[in-house]
Amino acid sequence: MSKKLYVGNLSYDVSSSDLEALLAAHGTVLSAEVITDRMTGRSKGFGFVEMESAAEADAAIEALNGQQHGDRTLTVNEARPRAPRTGGGRGGYGGGGGRRDRY
Repeated sequence: MSKKLYVGNLSYDVSSSDLEALLAAHGTVLSAEVITDRMTGRSKGFGFVEMESAAEADAAIEALNGQQHGDRTLTVNEARPRAPRTGGGRGGYGGGGGRRDRY
């Protein structure tokens, strides 16, 4: 069964293929994606990698978490499910009503 990993504190010039190559030394990589900003296309400095097995994922965590890559110390751990987003309940408009002239 595959296992998804979070890889954080990446240099902003690391590509998805660089990330795949980094973890491929520890097992079969099914997918690797560096997360980018929607507006600028620039890396956000983290990504996700899906390893073929839990044993390979655990080996990658053991080998890479806390290690230097470039000038940064990597954070590698099991990815957690995304938390549901809350809308805040206001619909995006701050309320307060409009101005009314009263005579």
